[in-house]
Amino acid sequence: MKKNHFLAVSKPFLIFASLFFFTSLWAQQNSYRSTSSDDFWEKVQFGGGIGLSFGSGYTDIALSPSAIYNFNETFALGMSLQGGYISSKNYYKSYTYGGSLIGLINPIPQIQLSAELEQLRINTDYIYLESDNFWNTALHLGAGYRSGNVTIGARYDVLHDDNKSIYSDAFMPFVRVYF
Repeated sequence: MKKNHFLAVSKPFLIFASLFFFTSLWAQQNSYRSTSSDDFWEKVQFGGGIGLSFGSGYTDIALSPSAIYNFNETFALGMSLQGGYISSKNYYKSYTYGGSLIGLINPIPQIQLSAELEQLRINTDYIYLESDNFWNTALHLGAGYRSGNVTIGARYDVLHDDNKSIYSDAFMPFVRVYF
């Protein structure tokens, strides 16, 4: 029987996010006192990523919209949808889709720590081999320098397996932008 990696990872992630959420609520004064339901949308930020790469017989297209809710100046929680298409002429075509949950902690305004649980479905059709369809789970822990709405940093996939992961390396740089 195959173990569902998403369920195995989701419990520790929820515990991890809950600990940071409750710690930040207790440790910080609440300067975000809500008086109306309109305040909800004032705390929401939208962002995402777009990736395009074209070459000699190679195409890579990715789209990843996301949104976060700022509970206070220190803690935000959000989610992202992801979709992608990769093609290598005369070799394979691959489609990816899925989503992720992300928790962001800003211990000071310039530093951002993150935990992101990602679940992606990968459907690959090889020209000369059988198709390969599977789920990939990743748990990225990261840190970055934050200036305004932009964070530049690096993240590490603690669940990375060289034989199973869709990412070639567990360590990845990132640029995160929310408006």
